[in-house]
Amino acid sequence: MDHYFSRFEQRRPPDPLSTPAWVVKAWQILAVAGLILGANYIRWRWTASLNMDALWYAVPLAMAETFAWFGTLLFTINIWQEKDPPRFSAPEDINDCLQPEDQGESRPPKVDLFIATYSEDPELVRLSIQDALKMRYPGKIIFKIHVLDDGKRPEMRAVCEQECVGYISRENNIGFKAGNIRNGMEQTDGDFLVICDADTRVFPTLLANTLGYFRDPDVAWVQTPQWFYDLPEGERFASWLRRRAGLPGYLFGRLTEGVFGRLTVGSDPFFNDPRMFYDVILRRRNWANAAFCCGAASIHRREAVMQAALRSYVFTVEEEIARYTRDISDEETRAALSMAMRPHVINDTELTPYKFHVSEDIYTSIVLHGDSGRRWRSVMHPGIESKMLSPQDLLTWMIQRFKYAAGSLDILFHDKIFSRRRFRLSLGQTLMYGTTFWSYLACIWNTVFLISPLVYLFTGIPPVSAYSTPFYLHFLPFFIVSELAFMFGTWGISAWDGRSSYLAFFSVNLRALNTVLRGEKVKFHVTPKERQSGRFLYLVKPQLAIVALTLLGLIWGGIQVARGNVDDPSGYVINIFWGAVNIAAMMPMIMAAMWTPPTVQEAGPV
Repeated sequence: MDHYFSRFEQRRPPDPLSTPAWVVKAWQILAVAGLILGANYIRWRWTASLNMDALWYAVPLAMAETFAWFGTLLFTINIWQEKDPPRFSAPEDINDCLQPEDQGESRPPKVDLFIATYSEDPELVRLSIQDALKMRYPGKIIFKIHVLDDGKRPEMRAVCEQECVGYISRENNIGFKAGNIRNGMEQTDGDFLVICDADTRVFPTLLANTLGYFRDPDVAWVQTPQWFYDLPEGERFASWLRRRAGLPGYLFGRLTEGVFGRLTVGSDPFFNDPRMFYDVILRRRNWANAAFCCGAASIHRREAVMQAALRSYVFTVEEEIARYTRDISDEETRAALSMAMRPHVINDTELTPYKFHVSEDIYTSIVLHGDSGRRWRSVMHPGIESKMLSPQDLLTWMIQRFKYAAGSLDILFHDKIFSRRRFRLSLGQTLMYGTTFWSYLACIWNTVFLISPLVYLFTGIPPVSAYSTPFYLHFLPFFIVSELAFMFGTWGISAWDGRSSYLAFFSVNLRALNTVLRGEKVKFHVTPKERQSGRFLYLVKPQLAIVALTLLGLIWGGIQVARGNVDDPSGYVINIFWGAVNIAAMMPMIMAAMWTPPTVQEAGPV
């Protein structure tokens, strides 16, 4: 059967980023300098620059800048250093992965690979099965593949029988994917679990390259990067310039790439290179033992998942009993009521190895990292060990991003993850998880940044007392040094794509925040694997509004400057630049709403 992605089968994933030592030093020096200059700028903003005649405008902007600086501090700590855990040879005996007191009879490790599916095309799942069947391992291993079908489809069962792999279904869909995985765990006995989505096509090297980490008996799971192999890879910037400007263009392109790293034109219509997340953000959390699980293409130690689930289960039972008995002053009465309640609460509380939650992967990570009984470790493996399908339209992409945002914010507001009573996260882990949640709250101050230049361009009211020499002396060094810092900090990857996505998704994250704060249940959306028909401009109305209003503001401001109605044109120059950056950040999402896959695309790597 021919699929749209068949033409991309020969593509090969990029190698993990390897940052030169001098680039790391430059990044760290500039990052510290940028934070110091930023702190000085924030101090000056609050103490000497507020426009006292327009505090309704000046204070929200100063608050937004303060929150953004704090976010920069967290992000700097996150990507401060790259410290990959040591890699060991693949274990040949399960005892190689256990503490001495837990070792028993010698035998090969058992691995169960789960392919979770609900409504995806069975032929798509067949491809994932066939790739999993190609698994290679340097020693003996007991390896089984199981399709966990929450759709209860006869045609899916038939595919599993034809491919000679396990088929597991259930009568209900309680807990959605997390419940599906729990059901699979109840019917299998592997020491390790490989979690895959319907379109996760693992490489033969997956287990050989990752099971060695489990020689450390405290490693609970290993996450591998997700790679979307079905989107345009674009054209190298130098080659693109050669076709348009000949040899001089090519030489200029090579020089530019020598400074900024590899650049491409026409790649990734959804401007969200997964390498920024996996190879920079998550990989650089290894130093703090804070790389969280992202679901697909991850490997889990069954013992860790079950132990943490049992402790969480006991805590939940005790918390539920305490909720009804803590106000009873008489100790004997409280103890008697607790004893009477316990069997009923135990019966009503479900043991959930993977939390029944729209973001079960990050929630399970927090449970394991915060397990007070065992300091479980995680690993972000740098090498790509599988390939996946990317959303093929903006609707699907926004469904996925909304789920990530709403699920994470729901955990933040409802699960007391920073409570030392519930989770015992280390300082580094607290900062790393805090960075994740802070990034989703940034939609609040990003909205202020998008609206602020409009206020100035249409009214002429500045948020600062004056765009004068002190402003430039405080702002420009901070801005320039910070830009240089993050150019080095994300060396080899386009930092602009990440920034554009960070700003442009403000409306999605605002909707997610509103959903959670209103107490609405976050729905379990299944991400479609085929392109949804139609154009999706209706999804980017907020982004279109920002672009349209900013353009009108730029025109209106230009008219006022031309008429001589402005005493200090430099304020308009700054806000024109600011508005232009906001427009540039919105445009990729607007273009993505109109993007359709070309009828014919080149299959090979660029």
